[in-house]
Amino acid sequence: MKKSNQIEYIVKGFDNKVRIEIIFLLKKKPELSVGEISSLLKINYRSASQHLLKMMATGIVMKRNSGLEVRHRLTEKGEKIADFLKNI
Repeated sequence: MKKSNQIEYIVKGFDNKVRIEIIFLLKKKPELSVGEISSLLKINYRSASQHLLKMMATGIVMKRNSGLEVRHRLTEKGEKIADFLKNI
């Protein structure tokens, strides 16, 4: 079982309504760029980028280079969190 401080660190990766919206968006449309995420959620590009950095640091989102773009998708942990959030 994970220690409470490890759980707290992971929860901080989705303790914000924008990050929760990003999780649901990536669950529905995997492999999006920061620009696509910011456009679809109607948020500032820099804000989207900062949220994604936090989510990557906690292991919820991963990135992949695709030519000149960077694509983002949920990790296995992120998929489990999306399912958890959907059911509460």
